[in-house]
Amino acid sequence: MRSFPAPLRLRLDSDALVSNWQWLAGQGGAAACGAAVKADGYGLGAREVVRRLTAVGCRDFFVSNWHEAEHLEPLLEQGINLSVLHGVREEDMAYALMSRAMPVLCSPIQIERWKAAGRGECHLMVDTGMSRLGVDWRSDVATLVEGLSVDTLFSHLASADEDSPLNESQLERFAVIKNKVDARRYSLANSAGICLGRDYAFDLTRPGISLYGGIARERAAGHIRQVAFPQAQVLQCRRVVAGDTVGYNATFRAPADMDVAILNLGYADGYLRGFSGCGSVTVDGESLPLIGRVSMDLLAVDVTGQADICEGQWLDIDYDLPRAAAVSGLSQYELLTGLGNRFDRIWV
Repeated sequence: MRSFPAPLRLRLDSDALVSNWQWLAGQGGAAACGAAVKADGYGLGAREVVRRLTAVGCRDFFVSNWHEAEHLEPLLEQGINLSVLHGVREEDMAYALMSRAMPVLCSPIQIERWKAAGRGECHLMVDTGMSRLGVDWRSDVATLVEGLSVDTLFSHLASADEDSPLNESQLERFAVIKNKVDARRYSLANSAGICLGRDYAFDLTRPGISLYGGIARERAAGHIRQVAFPQAQVLQCRRVVAGDTVGYNATFRAPADMDVAILNLGYADGYLRGFSGCGSVTVDGESLPLIGRVSMDLLAVDVTGQADICEGQWLDIDYDLPRAAAVSGLSQYELLTGLGNRFDRIWV
């Protein structure tokens, strides 16, 4: 935390985060429910997310790489598992061999690297249709991992947020691999996969976006709550005369005299130009439109008729993830993970 407050902040709702995890856990039935905390907890702050979810019973966390794992290592109490989804590069080995986190091995080369280091226990990623990370499900996976003790066998759904035949194909392929490769646990479902039903849950689910307020499938609407609430401070209030233009390239011309508030927020903070002319803020329940282009550090809001708005006041940015995605053309993932480090992150 800075010695003085920043002019923009994220209000983060602890109760909503916990409620989202509990609902997702319930959808998986007997399966354990973990939490993806990669990209610094999807932009909210991974350490604070881990602390809050550990307190309510979450025991499995997932990051992308060993730099992220190192950041969370001090929080790994007894019984808390941290998995590194991108496996282990040669450059990672020195740290990985002494870490309490465990790699999700993703390729034959990674498997051989882990074996050569004399390590047995690991996780394994099998590609069942995404053609991204993982050992091809059609290969002789069982022979490939001989000599290793596979804790959790993973795969990843490519189109779980859509009604795609690939979902069922991946489920069937994963079931085939499950019968061939011995592991302590099996894990397939992400946030959207959880909403496909318990057939996809297996032993461990690993939600990400829905923990943080994203609606991965319509089934989650009404259950998943918004967690991150951006707020920005008014730097200046000004009168704009009819005919004046606002912002870069004069994309907005005032149709009449109007009052404008300039806020300390812009695309350098992750509030991208896709919101230009279509984003909004909320004041006392009333939605007020952005005007002109979002610039690097500033944006303008039409506050005509809002006599109480003044310099130094905090305004709420409309950032419900599904609605903001529809307005801006950005994905819910981009909306969260792009939020910059100039925000003060304040958990309530």
